[in-house]
Amino acid sequence: MPRPSRRPARPSPASAAAGGADAEATSPPRIIGGDLRRRRLAHNPDGRTRPMKDRVRESLFDLLGTDVRRALALDLFAGTGALGFEAISRGAAKAVFVERHFPTADTIRRSAAELGVADRCDVRAGDVLLWSRRMPDLPHDLPWIVFVSPPWSFFGVDHPRRDDLLTLIDVVARAAPPGSVVAVEGDTALDPLDLPVGPWESRPVPPAILHFWRPAQAPPQ
Repeated sequence: MPRPSRRPARPSPASAAAGGADAEATSPPRIIGGDLRRRRLAHNPDGRTRPMKDRVRESLFDLLGTDVRRALALDLFAGTGALGFEAISRGAAKAVFVERHFPTADTIRRSAAELGVADRCDVRAGDVLLWSRRMPDLPHDLPWIVFVSPPWSFFGVDHPRRDDLLTLIDVVARAAPPGSVVAVEGDTALDPLDLPVGPWESRPVPPAILHFWRPAQAPPQ
């Protein structure tokens, strides 16, 4: 009778992919491109944040291209701050991070200090959805790159904060200086026809769909 093999079973491709996703979710996010490439951010893997997946973030910045340079980045659902720091790394002049969880906002400040870019970062602890009622004072001498990457459930038709979120996008888009770009990350549940202003350019980058809006005005010379 043959002896049973003791070789461990090889994981299926699906389980291997899931393992990679789990590792990405629990590892400190890394900056993908620019001057700070490969640097890691401070991170508390407590489930409060949902960092945009590396491949989605890379596609996002490839699509933005040179628009990021010398812009003001607004990371409105900051979490780890990965989008704002990626923008800084790729040439943004400044970044504003808005994060409602105060300890997580402190973690963003720690990342800024460790990366040596604290003088270019403005971290604001608070609920960004309140901007839908009153916009804060923001510089208008630079174009904005606005990152809207909330929990995807916020886009659900029954979510109590959906209207606030859509109003926020509308208010920020209309306040943006010429040459700005608004980038919204959602999933298949988000119909771009529900987004204000528009029309929006949509690009699928599974598991996400990225939506871009640019004001009609020409950028400043």
